[in-house]
Amino acid sequence: MEHLTNESFKQKIFDYAAKKEWAYQGDIPCIIDFYADWCGPCKTVAPILEDMLTQYAGKINVYKIDTDKEQVLASQFGVSSIPSILFVPQEGKPQMAVGALSKEGFVDAITRILKVT
Repeated sequence: MEHLTNESFKQKIFDYAAKKEWAYQGDIPCIIDFYADWCGPCKTVAPILEDMLTQYAGKINVYKIDTDKEQVLASQFGVSSIPSILFVPQEGKPQMAVGALSKEGFVDAITRILKVT
């Protein structure tokens, strides 16, 4: 699971500084976890995301963004509550889920939003 900075986000996901219209730059769908080290619900989500990375190996990427360190990036996506999970499909707009999702919630979102089985 890779931690993204503002710069690596612009290279791997979307360069919001250069483009106005959303265009995902990745080669497979991804999940981006906006979290903080002190956040209890974020700690609950972390092992579930590890499971999703294993279960969907080669089908999705999972990234983490520390909202304390990357405040500009968090504000670009209107993150005001954590955990906030951004589901980024290969085609179409990303969708944000706020709060700690269950494993079933992640599986549902991966199937429904990311179109991955």
